[in-house]
Amino acid sequence: MVSQIKRAAILLAVLVVTAASPSWAQQKGQYVPGQSGLNAGVLPNPGFTYASMELNYRAKSLRDENGDSLPVNGTYEFWVIENFFFYVPTPKVAGAKLVIMAIVPAANGSLTLPRFDVSGTTGYAMSDTWVQPATLGWHYDRADVNAGYAFVVPSGRYTPGSTDNVGSGYWGNHINGATTAYLTKNKGTTANVFGDWEIHTRRKGTDITPGQAFTMEWGLGQAIPLDSNEHKLLQFGIIGYDQWQVSDNGGTFAGGLPASLTPRYSVHAIGFQGNFLMPAKGLSLYGKFEPEYQAEARPKGRTIVFGGSYTLPVLKGSATP
Repeated sequence: MVSQIKRAAILLAVLVVTAASPSWAQQKGQYVPGQSGLNAGVLPNPGFTYASMELNYRAKSLRDENGDSLPVNGTYEFWVIENFFFYVPTPKVAGAKLVIMAIVPAANGSLTLPRFDVSGTTGYAMSDTWVQPATLGWHYDRADVNAGYAFVVPSGRYTPGSTDNVGSGYWGNHINGATTAYLTKNKGTTANVFGDWEIHTRRKGTDITPGQAFTMEWGLGQAIPLDSNEHKLLQFGIIGYDQWQVSDNGGTFAGGLPASLTPRYSVHAIGFQGNFLMPAKGLSLYGKFEPEYQAEARPKGRTIVFGGSYTLPVLKGSATP
């Protein structure tokens, strides 16, 4: 009982020092869950590929370190529109496909510092830019595997304590990888997994270095041909994500309290995804819905994603079966 009271007192003190308002929640990771899922290990064909993804996150509940609801009114919500740019040269590197990627997003709220009373009211503005200069992908008979490195540029608007932030205010280093395993000979049934480990620098204007985080996304999918030539495919499946803060925050708050007293966050979700694919034309459309069933020291809500991609017919290689 004494330890529970002590933890509650520490959490309250951290909230008071950091924002002076219970409407502020513990930060989230730079990587926004819900972006991967089915076909996680599959990379674009040689050429230029553009993809657009719209992601909406909405939460009405803020959870403490034990997963219990906190007495906070309001809603935390944001929309982010992500523009993906891929370039895949024809020559391979050590037998692997090389992919160069950048994501330029626009958001209408903070993706990393939730606040329940001002969410989604800032108007769209450029958020942090994801640059992945190198991803290597290997194609096998029964699997596609890739691994890469990315860094996040804090290009989004950020001022400590401001209510209209759309950026995180710090640089991030991301090591990631993914696998799509083909469980049947015709490759119609797949198991997919994606992982991202993020390491952060000190947040601008503060003495705080956000703790490292690990995100895992997974999916089990089935593809169904819509024509005899398999030029059009319908794919559906179960997907989910899990994210954990894996190291304490570093530094001290303005009032002198160690940032390491802030409880580590985690979140878990399960949902479904549907895709419409035209492999020969390099076109795909998709939609996802993932409600969160557990969260600690962060909001608990749901994620909706929809979008598509198209490989331009410039240096375009043969389509993947």
